[in-house]
Amino acid sequence: MTIIDCHGHYTTAPDQVKQYRKDQLLDLQAGRTSTKRVLAVTDEEIRVSIENAQLKMQRDRETDLTLFSPRALGMEHHFGDLAANVDWAQQCNDLVYRVTEIFPDNFVGVGQLPQVAGEAPGKAVLQEIDRCVNELGFVGINLNPDPSGGHWSDPPLWEKDWWYPVYEKMVEHDLPAMIHVSGSCNEHFHGTGAHYINGDTTAFVQFMTSNIFKDFPTLKFVIPHGGGAVPYHWGRYKGLAQDMGLPPLPELLLDNVFFDTCVYHQPGIDLLLKVVPVKNILFASEMVGAVRGIDPDSGHHYDDTKRYIEKVDFLSNGQKKQIFCENVFDVYPRLHKAKAACISNLK
Repeated sequence: MTIIDCHGHYTTAPDQVKQYRKDQLLDLQAGRTSTKRVLAVTDEEIRVSIENAQLKMQRDRETDLTLFSPRALGMEHHFGDLAANVDWAQQCNDLVYRVTEIFPDNFVGVGQLPQVAGEAPGKAVLQEIDRCVNELGFVGINLNPDPSGGHWSDPPLWEKDWWYPVYEKMVEHDLPAMIHVSGSCNEHFHGTGAHYINGDTTAFVQFMTSNIFKDFPTLKFVIPHGGGAVPYHWGRYKGLAQDMGLPPLPELLLDNVFFDTCVYHQPGIDLLLKVVPVKNILFASEMVGAVRGIDPDSGHHYDDTKRYIEKVDFLSNGQKKQIFCENVFDVYPRLHKAKAACISNLK
């Protein structure tokens, strides 16, 4: 069975990539205009950084293809001005594109946007979406609902003047977005332990309490990390929607909102699969991501999520196939055009 992982990041990029961003921010802190530099990374450096990490894990875990985007913590929309963040997004997306060219059978690109805390996504963001689709062949984008890094100072996702131009561009390209925050600069919220889950859960509730999908019926979002707190508290959201006079959650949201399987223990995966309809679940691991260790109770990596799904005894093989390789095409329709051999074999 073909296994497609919808959630991977280039977390193992060569050291000079982080240094590039550090130099950008040092310029801004010193009152200097950040200027576009040459980010010197060789194909061989990229190859080594992938072969010893994500590609090795693909082979070890017998998965086939990863939807691959720049490092989420590294997006750093809470730092930088527009010029710096445009340059940074372009550099990061270009690196991912090079990964997809070096390993076309293993990785497909998903784009980082040049968002800036306190600034509505404007022309530069829309142009980078166009570039990701038309020049880089990417199949999706990551959208940060909180560019402030844990302060939530930008308008909610339903704010028309702020977010709707991005949604219009997504619809134009038949392009989904994964909701994904970046780092936290609020000491109350640990980045991957709290801020990520806060972002996932908050986005779901904003979708639930808005008219976004009335205005954009074909718009699609993936909420990662198993949907944050949503599956565990499905009854709460079902009840809130009922009390607010809203339609049932499946009618209200589940043509447009999907969940990945970046949940790192068997009971969590079991809960997700029992609560959320199978058609709304996409396989994912975020390997070489937030949790990289080995669970002493199982002897396997926490993020080896394929093992959890395989162990579920209340799903049929057909339902598991939906999660592993079929649902992703409904959410990421541009994936049909990917160069990967496993895609060709499915056609």
